[in-house]
Amino acid sequence: MPAPRPLHTGWTVRAAEPGAVAFPAAVPGCVHTDLLAAGAIPDPFLDDNERRLHWIGRSAWLYETTFDAEGLRGDRIDLVADGLDTVATVELNGVEVARTANMHREYRFDVGAVLRPTGNELRVRFDSAYDYAESVRDAVGPRPNAYPEPFQYIRKMASNFGWDWGPTVVTAGIWRPIGLDAWSTARLAAVRPLVTVAGGTGTVEVRVTVERAADRPLTLTAAIGGHEATAEVPAGATEASVRVEVPGAELWWPRGYGEPRRYELDVTLRDGDGAVLDAWRRRVGFRTVELDTGRDADGTRFVLRINGTPVFARGVNWIPDDAFVTRVGRERYAERIGQAIAAGVNYLRVWGGGRYESDDFYDLADELGVLVGQDFLFACAAYPEEEPIGGEVAAEAREQVVRLMPHPSLVLWVGNNENIWGFHDWGWREELAGRTWGEGYYLGVLPRIVAELDPTRPYWPGTPYSGDPAIHPNDPAHGTTHIWDVWNTHDYRHYGSYRPRFAAEFGFQAPPTFATLRRAVSDEPLAPDSPGVWYHQKATGGNEKLARGLQGHFPPPQGFDDWHWATQLNQARAIAFGVEHFRSLRPLCTGTIVWQLNDNWPVTSWSAVDGDGRRKPLWYTLRRSYAERLVTLQPRDGAPALVAVNDTLSPWRARVEVRRLTFAGDPRAKATIELDVPPAGAATVTLPAELTTPDDPAAELVVADGAGERALWFFAEDVDLAYPAPAADVTVHPAGDGVDLEITAGTLLRDLTVFADRVDPAATVDRQLLTLLPGESVTLRVRGTAETGPAVWSAPPVLRTANDLVVSASAHPGGSRSSSTRTPTE
Repeated sequence: MPAPRPLHTGWTVRAAEPGAVAFPAAVPGCVHTDLLAAGAIPDPFLDDNERRLHWIGRSAWLYETTFDAEGLRGDRIDLVADGLDTVATVELNGVEVARTANMHREYRFDVGAVLRPTGNELRVRFDSAYDYAESVRDAVGPRPNAYPEPFQYIRKMASNFGWDWGPTVVTAGIWRPIGLDAWSTARLAAVRPLVTVAGGTGTVEVRVTVERAADRPLTLTAAIGGHEATAEVPAGATEASVRVEVPGAELWWPRGYGEPRRYELDVTLRDGDGAVLDAWRRRVGFRTVELDTGRDADGTRFVLRINGTPVFARGVNWIPDDAFVTRVGRERYAERIGQAIAAGVNYLRVWGGGRYESDDFYDLADELGVLVGQDFLFACAAYPEEEPIGGEVAAEAREQVVRLMPHPSLVLWVGNNENIWGFHDWGWREELAGRTWGEGYYLGVLPRIVAELDPTRPYWPGTPYSGDPAIHPNDPAHGTTHIWDVWNTHDYRHYGSYRPRFAAEFGFQAPPTFATLRRAVSDEPLAPDSPGVWYHQKATGGNEKLARGLQGHFPPPQGFDDWHWATQLNQARAIAFGVEHFRSLRPLCTGTIVWQLNDNWPVTSWSAVDGDGRRKPLWYTLRRSYAERLVTLQPRDGAPALVAVNDTLSPWRARVEVRRLTFAGDPRAKATIELDVPPAGAATVTLPAELTTPDDPAAELVVADGAGERALWFFAEDVDLAYPAPAADVTVHPAGDGVDLEITAGTLLRDLTVFADRVDPAATVDRQLLTLLPGESVTLRVRGTAETGPAVWSAPPVLRTANDLVVSASAHPGGSRSSSTRTPTE
């Protein structure tokens, strides 16, 4: 059937006060982007503009348009609003049609009685989200949260109110499509495809809710894969189902396990004469998903099985890709998910402080074979269970479970982010003094809704969560765990003390790429604590934690360029250390979800891809650490051991050459290891003592080369290593839309990185963080610039190595092994 007639043109927006100026408005959109497009406000993402625009979220706004409705015919004409953000009063031709207060719901209103053929006036007033949330807080009583904002008292994207990586931009507007839908007799109000497969036969049981304008007999048909089934719907019935089987159904598999095969599913509602009343089409996939949370000798498992096969989750956490989510379309989703895939990711966790992600997001995940875990939208706060929030939560959950059911990529619903942990460990229990905090949602309302509407998918009450109220919710031996003492208080080597069953969050900060930071911040000169750089660091004590994280690894940075490089390198080192340690514990550990893939604006954060979509060094190291087949050197009994991890379904046999060398490249010991790693397994090889015992720990390393990868072991931290001053020969070759850099090492070059964006903001490079032995060469492909001058590419801040940071510090006699940065006062 035709989609609703869009009402997306002719809109204006103005403050809801006398004499306010009206500006053109984009629908879908929001007030911030409308004001920005009109030149009425500065860009909130630049410098500290954001804090001067907080008044927008505390104001009421009016969206208005006029339209004609000629040619619309039907028993019913509905105004359909797929998303109103958030506290909305809808008026048509001066008649109040509805009031809403949930960003995450879709709405439909019968407007036939007030609609005119021409000259209709539609007005949507958005009251301040702050005013609403604070009134709810006053009514139900205050509750603790992680940030001084009232986000848990309104069903709106929590990160709109700011986070430790995001700006405070409390939006309002018609954020999803709006239009008119004319229909007669009956329509499909909800379609729930329960997709299962057993014994090679795929089954789709289609359950529908029918909204009626007339009590007549109907027929319901489902067609998929060349098979069709029809059921009669008696007069007056509003629920119906039809079951269709597909013998020999091809399975949907995640990346690395098979093809993500999908089938078109068509559902049609007809009247007694066979005329089509409504139709629904989606692409579905036949696959099973199980969550194994059984107990064993080590604690409580957390294993995802797809089609009966255990899948190690090489994951990243996903946040909204823009603070203004209406600016994220299919192309941008495709780019960002593509970056995740290129880094070896097979699992995206949609974090609970954002949104239920869009159909484009999920369709791309389906198509590309990426697994998705979707949090229900509760994060870092005690949430009231009283009205009006309780009813909105249940209605929202029912709608979103049904909306996302067709997507085979969605394999797990999670009740919340860190709220059960918060209740146990963050002093909430005492502060709440018996008031509700969300437990009734996570252990009652939400699991009941998932079980009723979509029993094909597992539900987990929260993350972290142990699976047993009698066990601490963040016990690493049970269920999912979040590791945040590393970053907040501990050195990243502390990851090595953990043996988690499933590491669902862990991360380490670094600034964005230089080009992104330079676009967003006008400070002259840039410094770690210059006003704009500091403002784009939202984590409490973030710069101090960055400095503390360098201690024991690198000398204090000498100026901004060294600080920028050292903190980005340290982020990459930290996450590589954690990921490779956790993966080496397979099968004890069955998943790692790095915090975080992306940013929603230009900011110093835990991301691998920054707010302008540029890849930080972390992205490049994640690509290696998340390879399906990984060779890594891990500490075992006080010495390095070779660990090979095989995430594929085929045996892995390979030869690895392991050498102990001096920094000058002189051999000290050598061994050849024959790997034989079972499918979905890991193997640990103890190395001979002559490989693991250095003559000079400050000037030797172990190199393991094989299967196209290189693993390294240094016997001391960088600050204690006798690095040579880096020497490299760089030859530049023009190459199509860029240049190729042929780099030959004159000395050991550790973590060789070319920052192409410092030459041209549009430039990218294919590899970073390469370690070359003396005499070795590599060719880096740079695209997006025609710069061919060798001098540009041959020295800092464009060409960097870890050597730079130690050698340059030793040239400054005032250098020490501790550093700090000050925090300016506002």
